Amino acid sequence: MLVLSGGTGTPKLLLGLKELLKPEELSIVVNTAEDLWISGNYISPDIDSVVYTLADIIDLKKMWGIKGDKTLTHDFLIAMGIEEKLQVGDKDRAVHIFRSELLRRGVKLSHATQSLAESLGVKQRVVPMTDDIVSTVVSTPEGVMHFQEFWVGRKGLPEVSSLFFAGMDAALPCQAFLDILEKEDTILIGPSNPVTSIGPILALQGVRERLQDKKVVAMSPFIVNKPVSGPAAKFMRAMGIPPNDEGVHSMLGKVDLFIVDKKSNYNGDCRRMSTLMRTKRESCKVAKELLELISLA
Repeated sequence: MLVLSGGTGTPKLLLGLKELLKPEELSIVVNTAEDLWISGNYISPDIDSVVYTLADIIDLKKMWGIKGDKTLTHDFLIAMGIEEKLQVGDKDRAVHIFRSELLRRGVKLSHATQSLAESLGVKQRVVPMTDDIVSTVVSTPEGVMHFQEFWVGRKGLPEVSSLFFAGMDAALPCQAFLDILEKEDTILIGPSNPVTSIGPILALQGVRERLQDKKVVAMSPFIVNKPVSGPAAKFMRAMGIPPNDEGVHSMLGKVDLFIVDKKSNYNGDCRRMSTLMRTKRESCKVAKELLELISLA
């Protein structure tokens, strides 16, 4: 199975899937449109959340960062007047240095990600969506800004007039992504932000076309008419898309099995189940029921 993932909702599902599927049965392609350089290091937030989840070191309360991590370096940098857009933990920073040293040597992001995953004992295949640079850019009354500046720096408060993926026109899926797409018959679109997490993956050249002959399963990140977390609703409204399950389905395109929460108001063809994952136990329960639905589809 190939899972398309962002950095919060889908890793919650991966907590359960990794307990139920053998490592060789689970591959994950991850959004990189929220990546950026900070303090000399390349940060790939969604890749890190996926890798940390699979390595059992994710901070389960935040679903990002490493559990028990300290921020001594970050705090000292702030005290010296260096502004960091993200609060970077010390162990987390070591991961960024590991990746950045490889990138500076000319290693592709996909190969650097594989080396990083292996160094942390991850046996599942984790692949960035592209080796090219793509950035989610948000237009607001306060100016045009990178996603991280909007979401972390401005706490997601500015109104959004539009957004786009800078660099997408020239970006291609990385070869590892294409190889997995060729091999896998079932593609699971995880419950991540459909605009800024899943959207960039599907926008890459040739991806939607390659999904036409696959079994595409998608789990909505919405419960009733609200996303569990993140700015998905605000972004969807800015795009003129209703912020609900119907809007999610319309954005994803071809979906053979659409999973919504049991409380959803969605009227289309779907399967309903509890999709709320607040604990690892709930993640395992949701993953088990999801795999049963997929096997019956």
